[in-house]
Amino acid sequence: MKIVVIGGTGLIGSKVVRELEARGHEAVAASPSSGVDVLTGEGLAEVLEGASAVVDVTNSPSFEPDAVLEFFRTSTRNLIAAERAAGVGHHVALSIVGTRRLPENGYFRAKAVQEDMIQESGIPYSIVHATQFFEFLPGIVQAAADGDVVRVPPVLFQPIAAQDVARTVAEVAVEEPLNGGIEVAGPEQFRFDEIIRDFLAANGDPREVVADPHARYFGAVPAERSLIPEVGAPLAQTRYEDWRKA
Repeated sequence: MKIVVIGGTGLIGSKVVRELEARGHEAVAASPSSGVDVLTGEGLAEVLEGASAVVDVTNSPSFEPDAVLEFFRTSTRNLIAAERAAGVGHHVALSIVGTRRLPENGYFRAKAVQEDMIQESGIPYSIVHATQFFEFLPGIVQAAADGDVVRVPPVLFQPIAAQDVARTVAEVAVEEPLNGGIEVAGPEQFRFDEIIRDFLAANGDPREVVADPHARYFGAVPAERSLIPEVGAPLAQTRYEDWRKA
């Protein structure tokens, strides 16, 4: 089976490609470096020729609300049009747990728009909603830092390893379309401030972590369960401590 991975050279995409190849499929990594640009449409028709499925793990280069919304609107519109023309039978997209719970978060709001476009496209689809990646903890710290203090909301947090996300996406891509979504998360729940405090200590970072109920998470104040999956969602295997020591 030929499966095209849009964003196939990035953190998740490169891992998805390897997962698919390990299962015996023809995985094509598509990105601007390979001549495929979802924002202009360049190269899409050629790379999708003969593809049974397309996996979209692209990410906006900017987290500014208007820019990220424009990125996902444009890229998804171009990708859907190219898939229709090529007769692609399965569109797989990676999204985020909680996209509908934090509309004040510009990135979440843009991902919700992307999901709506996919659902309304008429192309059979599957959407994988993942919790935040362990690998993004440094970026979270940077965004939450205020001098020598890191302020985060003391809500539940259930991060996942990027490799486990890629494995789930690959598994979904080779099955029949869900025409719906699934959630996947790491195996452990933490208080947000506790895991950030542990992460900083493990990296010799002396900054103080403050549990602030009013602290924003990329523009929004999350509720207790905004960032974790619904009860019963499948859980990945990699524990935080194992990832940190790897």
